[in-house]
Order: sequence, then C-alpha cells, then structure tokens
Amino acid sequence: MTSTAQRRPTAQHRAAEALRSAILDGELPPGQRVNQESWAERVGVSMIPLREALRALAGEGLVTYRPRRGYVVTELDLTDLEEVYALRRLLETEAIRRGVPLATDADVARLRRTADDCRAAASRGDLATRLETNRAFHAVLHGLARSQQLQRLVDLLWDSTEAYRALYYALPGEAVEADRAHDAIVRAVARRDVDAVVALQDAHRERALDRLRVALAA
Repeated sequence: MTSTAQRRPTAQHRAAEALRSAILDGELPPGQRVNQESWAERVGVSMIPLREALRALAGEGLVTYRPRRGYVVTELDLTDLEEVYALRRLLETEAIRRGVPLATDADVARLRRTADDCRAAASRGDLATRLETNRAFHAVLHGLARSQQLQRLVDLLWDSTEAYRALYYALPGEAVEADRAHDAIVRAVARRDVDAVVALQDAHRERALDRLRVALAA
C-alpha cells in the first residue's frame, strides 16, 4: 500500500507547479525574470528544489536560462512564433491524416469528453485548467496516429509556446470560439472525414496565430 508520505508532492514538484501556474495565468509574463529567492520563500522550499523545478520547466520550454540574468519566462518574437505554428501545421496534419481513419468510437467519446472539459473550465474562468484541458484535447486528436515519435515532436512545439496560449485564451471571446472549433472537430472525427478535420484544425490554429499577432503588436 502506498503511504501518505509517498503520495505527498515533493518540494521540486510543488515549486514546478507553482511556477507553471504563475506562467500560465500570466502572473509571470514572457520575458519576465524569475526571482529565485522570492519564489523559494513563496513556495516554502529551499533553493535546490526550486532550481531543479526551473530546470524541469526549461525542459518543457516554459523558461529559458540566460547568463547573468538567470531563468526568464520564454519569450518568442513574432517570426519565431510563426515558424513554430508552421511546423505544427506540418506535423499535426500528418498526425490527423494518419489517425482519423483509425479512430474508434471510444476515441471519439474521449475527444468529446476533453472538449466538454475545456468548456467547463472556461465557464468557471479557470485559465490554468482551460489550458490543461485544451492541451489534452489536442493530445487525444494527434494521438489518434498511434505514433510516439510524432506525438513527441508535436509536444515539443506546443511546449515552446505554452505561455502564448495563456495570452490567447485571456483575449475576449476566444474561449468560446475555441470551443466551437473543438465541437466541429469532434463531429468531423466522428464522420472519419479526414479533409474536414485538417481544414478545421488549420482554421483553429490560424485564428489563434492571427489574434496573437495583434496582441503581440499591441
């Protein structure tokens, strides 16, 4: 039987979760330096687990280490952001074309549940959970390809822009538009309509990028 002590989150895990939430909620915006002493005190951990947490978040692409500055929240310029989205389009289209014909009724039901979870989080105004459930929705969609290598590459691209999705979902009306896109994607997957799923995913992705272009320019 697992003991209570074994189930208790480690100091590194607590620090990583606190920092991740601050990044996704926008408290730590892109480009912001992470004050390690302040965060160690805030989370109630020593510097060692905090630094381990920062290294883990760097592996996820959420923070970047810069000499003489320490860790900062990952910041992309518009050119980098557009390149990431272009690469996502290539890989996600491949995943959809491979995976949708293989989708089972159980896969469709799982996709529907994650879409419903997204809507529920948005209705509560819970941005962190909204981002988590949105990630889960797309992971199920791309996971239909049954390719660990393809999923790993897509995940790396998503990791590098996670903070920007927080910005996108904070924009007025975008959560509702995303839910509509998710619903349409679920219906197209249920029909095993590969071309429709590709087109819907392209439109969903491009809308997010268009809104981010405007937000970053402002």
